[in-house]
Amino acid sequence: MARKKTGDPEPSATVAAPRAVESQASSGDDDRFDRLFRPESLEEFVGQERHKANLKVYVKAARERGEPLDHILLCGPPGLGKTTLANILAREMGVHLLTTSGPVVEHKGVLTGLLTRLERGDILFIDEIHRLSATVEEALYPAIEGFRVDVMTGDGAFADSISLPLQPFTLIGATTRTGLLTKPLHERFGVTLRLDFYSDDELQRIILRSARLLDIPCEVEAAWVLASRSRGTPRVANRILRRVRDFAQVEGNGKIDARIAELTCDRLEVDKAGLDEMDRRLLTILIEHYEGGPVGVETLAAALAEPRDTIEDVYEPYLLQQGFLGRTPRGRIATRKAYDHLGFPFLDAPKQARLF
Repeated sequence: MARKKTGDPEPSATVAAPRAVESQASSGDDDRFDRLFRPESLEEFVGQERHKANLKVYVKAARERGEPLDHILLCGPPGLGKTTLANILAREMGVHLLTTSGPVVEHKGVLTGLLTRLERGDILFIDEIHRLSATVEEALYPAIEGFRVDVMTGDGAFADSISLPLQPFTLIGATTRTGLLTKPLHERFGVTLRLDFYSDDELQRIILRSARLLDIPCEVEAAWVLASRSRGTPRVANRILRRVRDFAQVEGNGKIDARIAELTCDRLEVDKAGLDEMDRRLLTILIEHYEGGPVGVETLAAALAEPRDTIEDVYEPYLLQQGFLGRTPRGRIATRKAYDHLGFPFLDAPKQARLF
């Protein structure tokens, strides 16, 4: 697989206007509330039941043997709890967590500094691990396999390589783009967990818990309204809840009920399927301007005046997952579900769109 060389210019940046239904963490305010809402144990963690049950076994077995956890790769869209699980695993194991991200580890010296700070059993969490440079990734291999790191000393003819031993540790990598991981790195993880989108019932439980942490009353029916519009993502659910709290304070009596929940979602332009104005615009352009497709992503990006990366990383994942959008070798297709949701007659759809 071709790798981007260090120093090469980045591809077109993913830049989009802030959205209530955005699952990317985008501000210090989001970070502050993420820490507030973050559960502290696997028992408190809602959802991902299959993975959670397996993690309990891995933790118990490692603690009984007095060994570090095996290296773990967490995959899935943003906002599903990868960072939260890393924090929980460190707490369950009774060790320290050192957190960084792929773009921050710019060269081998940064990686060496991180690795030599780890004590026995500690966890190194690398978010966006698919963005490590090739040089840093290669330096990581001996660290996660043999718990050693090679350091160069001296210059020119006097240069020498010294192998420094490391304390046994656990690497937890998180990625939203599993396909960008090289095969050698992927194969070095003993456990790979792909996090799934959450059910409305699980999101309802998360919203009620978050409302208690915010010390604001929230009716069960209101929590269900918000859960059904949160795109299967806890971060989105908590972000909408914070906006509902504002409307409950100003437009209501300080309590979150179904009326306030509906009002907030209407004002945020988030419909009952969790689609916002930009989602509907993308689908509408696809249907009205291009007869439902197929349309190449570059053409769609130009029509929306958005970078291609924004279309692929921000807008498409949920539309694809929910069946509003289809991908074909020739381009994107609006599905029958999109036609029905937006009120367009499906009889007008081209033959290829009818396949979806």
